[in-house]
Amino acid sequence: MKNVTLLVLCMAAAIATSAQFTVKGKISGADSLHLVFLSEDGQTRDTVQLFDEGEFSFTTKHKPGKDDMFALLLEGLPAPMLFLAEQPLVEVEGEKQHFPVAAVQAGQQTQWMQEYHLAYQSVIQKAMKLNMEAAGIEGDDEAGKEAFRQKAQAFEKEVLMTGLTFIKDHPKAHASLFLLMNELKSRLTEEQFIELFKGLDPGVKNSRLGKSVAAQVAAMEQSTKASGEAIEFEQKDPQGKLVKLSSFRGKYVLIDFWASWCGPCRMENPNVVAAYHQFKDKNFTILGVSLDKSRGDWLEAIEQDGLVWTQVSDLKGWGNEAAQLYGVRGIPQNFLIDPKGKVIATNLRGKALEQKLAAILQ
Repeated sequence: MKNVTLLVLCMAAAIATSAQFTVKGKISGADSLHLVFLSEDGQTRDTVQLFDEGEFSFTTKHKPGKDDMFALLLEGLPAPMLFLAEQPLVEVEGEKQHFPVAAVQAGQQTQWMQEYHLAYQSVIQKAMKLNMEAAGIEGDDEAGKEAFRQKAQAFEKEVLMTGLTFIKDHPKAHASLFLLMNELKSRLTEEQFIELFKGLDPGVKNSRLGKSVAAQVAAMEQSTKASGEAIEFEQKDPQGKLVKLSSFRGKYVLIDFWASWCGPCRMENPNVVAAYHQFKDKNFTILGVSLDKSRGDWLEAIEQDGLVWTQVSDLKGWGNEAAQLYGVRGIPQNFLIDPKGKVIATNLRGKALEQKLAAILQ
């Protein structure tokens, strides 16, 4: 019998303690299973047990809200199984090799979550394969880099189209909101993100997560009404020299938020490198801002990916002060600044970055 930690990490602010909620089932082949419930404090609240043959059962002492989200995580697998606390019992049966897709007896919202898992299963597998390919490309292998760049572009298009199709077909699903925030936000312009959010069902937008996203949308809309002036910040480069955004005034500059541990960022980097070399002699440059915590990992990724432009970081991870100023909640994310210091575009990726730069610089 194996111990399994139940991490209670909830999207809600507080939880009543008057009723119970049970999750039980069997995941064949599972060695370690975690049940995660997102909370503001992120502290461990309970411990459950994983029995022989992957059977498990947990009854919480807490009463979650009907739109609170749980996740089952298997050790060594990147994608969680998501479900909502719509009813007091959720039953799960599946196999580790197919996780997070499994047979689930639960409410409609959780069934939609399973449709989301099924839609993205092949995408997740392709992402893992691309990450492995990227790690195997030598620094001087230009042909390998170009082949990888083309695969990465095709992958990004597939992720986007899969997500857009799901959201269009499931406007009442909380899974659509989760998908919008976790898979698509960094791949969309602010205008596209706002339009998709507003197209969701009122029941989704009025959920706890929905209200949080609505506040972000309101902030986005307010910022577009403002002057669009880029916010000043300064951070240290790898040599310890402080670099100010304003030092690039007079040039078009792309503020590129990324991190060494971010798979989508590393897959996008070949596109950014190509754009830099195509337009660097036309009054254009890039300022990379890393959300790393490890200096070693940051510097290694810079060298591996050929990021020869100015790089800065305060090594605070998601607490990066520049990222906080720009409201960055997902990466990769970028902001294109004109020579006068105005923000003229956001989230330009793949061909969109090349096309935008060509339009203004050629």
